[in-house]
Amino acid sequence: MKYPVILLLSFLLNLSCAQTQTPSSKPINSITADEMKNVVLLDVRTPEEYAQGHLDNSLNINWFDADFAQQVEGIDKNETIYVYCKVGGRSAKAQEKLKSLGYKNVVNLEGGYDAWSLKHPR
Repeated sequence: MKYPVILLLSFLLNLSCAQTQTPSSKPINSITADEMKNVVLLDVRTPEEYAQGHLDNSLNINWFDADFAQQVEGIDKNETIYVYCKVGGRSAKAQEKLKSLGYKNVVNLEGGYDAWSLKHPR
């Protein structure tokens, strides 16, 4: 009886330590061109960063703008939104803000534009 209990506890401990990717985030380099056509691409970098390069058809709303919440009001809350920044920090914060504002399908693109531009040089 002792060994099955130890085995079960070991399994549960191992399972709890396993890394899982949340459905609300995905690596930026895993998105396809077809996927990008069917979502709102939201770039939350500064206008200067955006001008240096961005994903085609993306909307630029600066995370640092005091009226960020008001600017995103133009996006339908039922749309799927893929949000990205330079490396992933601002987009994660923006994702949480969007969720708190009632947006249902917000995906943080991990790695940000830096990762994208390494794999897709212009």
